[in-house]
Amino acid sequence: MSYQTIQLQIAEGVATLTLNRPDKLNSFTAEMHAELRAALKAAAAGGARCLLLTGAGRGFCAGQDLSERGVQPGGEAPDLGNSLEKNYNPTIRALRALEMPVICAVNGVAAGAGANLAFACDITFAARSASFIQAFCKIGLVPDSGGTWILPRLVGMQRAAALAMLGEKVSAEQAEAWGMIWKCVDDDKLMTAAGDLACHLAAQPTKGLSLIKRALSASFANGLNEQLDLERDLQSVAGRTADYREGVAAFLEKRAPRFEGR
Repeated sequence: MSYQTIQLQIAEGVATLTLNRPDKLNSFTAEMHAELRAALKAAAAGGARCLLLTGAGRGFCAGQDLSERGVQPGGEAPDLGNSLEKNYNPTIRALRALEMPVICAVNGVAAGAGANLAFACDITFAARSASFIQAFCKIGLVPDSGGTWILPRLVGMQRAAALAMLGEKVSAEQAEAWGMIWKCVDDDKLMTAAGDLACHLAAQPTKGLSLIKRALSASFANGLNEQLDLERDLQSVAGRTADYREGVAAFLEKRAPRFEGR
């Protein structure tokens, strides 16, 4: 499939997905949403065992391309909830449901839904010059793309409320200090750091890693007893994988394991 708004490359088990509207700071359109979801499916079907998400040019993603909305003074107000239902919500659900590690490399500004897309990934790097902003309040909107769900879990309710209501820019260094991202790295080291980790994870027991993702996501809604039951059930699945057998065999034989993600 040819893409107009993204790029997808799969090599050595890593699918690199690049948002590719650099002249618009990779802001979202309906077409980009559709292509992004198609690329996620293609990555899973194409043998990838880790996804690396980044942006082209000087920005990661500036959120919604407001020019697509076409709001005219005095005109009929658009149903923005319908846009979320058709575009943003399916995109975030597809990303979170992907049965492989998802690494994000934030190469520049991540605003609005662009910031929350980065936070929805499993492990997020940011270039030192990058920044994050919940820009919704500046035009009278509510954080979407999972922002009201994930921000309190990343930084606590007080900081989440201030970020959402004030729309202040957060530097990459501050984002790391607050636990919003995994690591802030120098700009010229961003893709190397993220790419190296993606290659490492792609060679790991990725079926087990996908089960870890399921357990961590469920923990937000579960009590301790429910989570203990889930760990039991997922461990039963993990213990039947070829990767578990290979891992034990490699340990006993004192050699490096050769995982296949199954």
